[in-house]
Amino acid sequence: MQADVALRTLASSPRARRASPAASQEEPDLSSAEKRLSAALMRVNHSGEVCAQALYQGQALTARKVSIQADMEAAASEEVDHLAWCEQRIEELGSRTSALNPLWYGLSFGIGAGAGAISDRLSLGFVAATEEQVCQHLAGHLTELPALDNKSRAIVEQMIDDEKAHGASALRNGGLPFPGPIKSAMSLVAKAMTESSRRI
Repeated sequence: MQADVALRTLASSPRARRASPAASQEEPDLSSAEKRLSAALMRVNHSGEVCAQALYQGQALTARKVSIQADMEAAASEEVDHLAWCEQRIEELGSRTSALNPLWYGLSFGIGAGAGAISDRLSLGFVAATEEQVCQHLAGHLTELPALDNKSRAIVEQMIDDEKAHGASALRNGGLPFPGPIKSAMSLVAKAMTESSRRI
């Protein structure tokens, strides 16, 4: 089952359950440079969603409580929407997803499974800390996106709302709050992923 999820994440176009927030926005008249910038940012966001799929699947695999496993799988299902929205927007901008996604999936799955194997509290705490950083990262993208690109902006804004909800849910379910130094280390790792995916 995990192999099937990985293949559907990496080798096929995911199907969203919800309509894309970009659907109600008209395609903007962007310059070539603006399209490249938007595509690069959305490629990073797509890679982040690949990582999210892998993390949640890894955590669900090793979760001790059935309720935690169900929560992880539900969150992963919602993240599929983000994955589909980002991929569609990248295609509209005439670009491609990151060639490094299989690497990010494998690493993230291992981290998620490892955290879940240690304890459910640690696993949930990792979700909360990750989602906090994702929201900060996405907020930064809102300032970077071309002013006219309301389609990409609408997607990012909805992603922020969903990620905040995931993080809050993880803490409510008993997630262990991470100290600042650990969050800083996580941020450095995330920066390496985002910078690589933006270009490759």
